[in-house]
Amino acid sequence: MPEGVVVAVVPAAGLGRRLGTNKAFAFLEGRPLLDWVLTTLEGVREVAEVIPALKRRDMQEGARLIEEGGFRKVKKIAPGGEERQDSVMNALRLIDGEARTVLVHDGARPLLTPGIVRAVLAGLAGHDGAVAAVPVKDTVKEAGEGNLVKRTLRRDTLWAVQTPQCFPYETLLKAYESAARAGVRATDDASLVEREGGRVALVPGSYENIKVTTPEDLVVAEALLRKRREGP
Repeated sequence: MPEGVVVAVVPAAGLGRRLGTNKAFAFLEGRPLLDWVLTTLEGVREVAEVIPALKRRDMQEGARLIEEGGFRKVKKIAPGGEERQDSVMNALRLIDGEARTVLVHDGARPLLTPGIVRAVLAGLAGHDGAVAAVPVKDTVKEAGEGNLVKRTLRRDTLWAVQTPQCFPYETLLKAYESAARAGVRATDDASLVEREGGRVALVPGSYENIKVTTPEDLVVAEALLRKRREGP
């Protein structure tokens, strides 16, 4: 496990964009997606602080959710930006100097478990980053012009990357600042650290750690929760 203070950043400004609502708080079994994530992080001893990033119009409702849920680790809410990268950068600017490790987890992945968090934190040892990921199940083909197959990629070398992703605080901040200066955009945090030459480890995540972006994903998440309750 990394030594020092671990701060979790939860970009959630984009929640609901493709779920038929403009609100950040799409519901899973009667609870906002963000509530599921905060509940898990609240219970992980290694995480000292949690900073959600929400759209400005949702910050008041987010504050109410945090107060009613008794999430003591949430002391600040970052304003969400136009894209995920902007939201994470806004949250990084709110982290004080005590932080040694930053763990980033998307608010759209409500089925996070403490075990995944701890595995990613442990995977950071000796590396510049560690990310949850799962081996790709399907054959993946790279498309060329006119959607013609350019080549078939080796499935045994491919992983689907998830969150959480964790990094030393200074490493991640430097990568974000460098990307901002160069106008570089990325879909995950590890890409920015890799761009700076960082060594990022893949840590086995879970196929249940799905990202909820469509109404169909909510149905799958509900089924997975029922499976967890019923056991093997």
